[in-house]
Amino acid sequence: MLKNKIVIITAVAVTIALVIVLVLTAVGFKSSNTDAQKAPTFVVKRGPLTVNVVESGTIKAREQIIIKNEVEGKTSIIYLIPEGTRVKKGDLLVELDASALIDSRLDQEIKVQNAEASYVNAKESLAVAENQAKSDMDLAQLTLEFARQDLKKYTKGEYPNELKKTQADITLAEEELTRVRDTLKWSQTLYKEKYISQTELQADQLSEKKKALDLDLAKNNYALLVNYTHQRNLAQRKSDVSQAQMALERTQRKARADVIQAKAELKARQAEYQRQKDKLEKFQEQIGKTKIYAPADGLVIYATSAQGGLFRHNSEPLQEGQDIRERQELIYLPTGNSSNAEIAIHESNLKKVTVGLPVFVTVDALPGRKFTGRITHIAPLPDAQSLWMNPDLKVYTTQIFLDQKDNAVRTGMSCQAEIVIEKHADTLYVPVQAVLRIEGVPKVYVMNKTQFEPRTVETGLDNNRMIRVIKGIEPGDRVLLTPPLKAAGVDYLSKTKQPDVSAAIPAKTTSKKRNRPVKQQDGQ
Repeated sequence: MLKNKIVIITAVAVTIALVIVLVLTAVGFKSSNTDAQKAPTFVVKRGPLTVNVVESGTIKAREQIIIKNEVEGKTSIIYLIPEGTRVKKGDLLVELDASALIDSRLDQEIKVQNAEASYVNAKESLAVAENQAKSDMDLAQLTLEFARQDLKKYTKGEYPNELKKTQADITLAEEELTRVRDTLKWSQTLYKEKYISQTELQADQLSEKKKALDLDLAKNNYALLVNYTHQRNLAQRKSDVSQAQMALERTQRKARADVIQAKAELKARQAEYQRQKDKLEKFQEQIGKTKIYAPADGLVIYATSAQGGLFRHNSEPLQEGQDIRERQELIYLPTGNSSNAEIAIHESNLKKVTVGLPVFVTVDALPGRKFTGRITHIAPLPDAQSLWMNPDLKVYTTQIFLDQKDNAVRTGMSCQAEIVIEKHADTLYVPVQAVLRIEGVPKVYVMNKTQFEPRTVETGLDNNRMIRVIKGIEPGDRVLLTPPLKAAGVDYLSKTKQPDVSAAIPAKTTSKKRNRPVKQQDGQ
């Protein structure tokens, strides 16, 4: 009976445990399914997709005359024609301060008079040059005699005396060293007998070392004199004689050339006189350039206005009283009604954009109108001004040729350009945040029954919101908008922060620079 009860109790316990396990499994499975169903997803679609890049920029005149300051140095504006004025050829555009130039012209007139006086003085210098030549030759001859005497004095007197002195120093040092060593030997004997202290013994030892050093120094002085000092002094004295001989020869040659030189100086003074007169004429010409007239008919546009945009080179508008430098651009005078658009392409979009791509341009001042064009030039290097303002921002200046000619489109107007890179009438696309790279391979997470599984896809270009999928998924597939980021080497293709789910299929987008609504494109 007892065994039967134990068997029954065991069976009941096992049954209860199995039921609990099944219940927990069902609950966990249901929870997993619930989490998967709550995850934000996107249903893969097939439809039109436009891959484009939208950037803000500035309108530039294609054909224009650039009015520059041709006055040298720095000057200021005292009159400036109002911007937007339509001028005729010959109208006064700018008048610059000429007061400094007028003062310089007066100074130059004085220089011309001085140059004329120098020219006259050069005629009288010829006779002086002949007398000076004779004086120079006498002095050179005397210098040579002194150099020869110095050489003889050194070899016959100074060097033998110095040699004897160093030899005597060695002899005296040897005798002093012998005497000190005898004293030291006697002191050592007295020290052993305790007649003198250790301090007295050390003093004698120090004296012996000093005399030994004195002897070495005397020997070194002797060697230095014989091997180096004597050789140098002898060479110096001989060189002085040689230099004096060559100086005498140069002086003699110069004496013969002085008359010719005096004549050449006369010609030089005459040329200087002419040069100063030419400079006076240049000052007069510079004064004339302080008034700038229109070389042709056109519309006045200040250079500072035409250089507007995100990276204006001169934030201060052109105005009266402003200081300007030489060769500075002042006014743009468009001579036609053809225009270009200049934009800055971010480096992340550079690989998408090529010369020749079509562009749609809208001008802020002309709402409701759209112009067509094409890319004609992309700068090979980043814009230097943008790098100076923000080293982490690299943009490339891009020129767009506008097809339409319209007088309403003016230089300096703000515009927005939409570069059409690819246009697909029927293709698969998903939000860019749904695609990530795992070890360099693009993947998406596709709903498979109750779980998401990674699937390799082949992708095309994106428009920063939607990315084209060439193969790997089918219409109707549900892809995860928040794929896991713990896999090794995972990076969003957009390389930006993960956007909200609501941004996956927005109705409108905005320009990256100007915060203006942009017309919705296909697949955007």
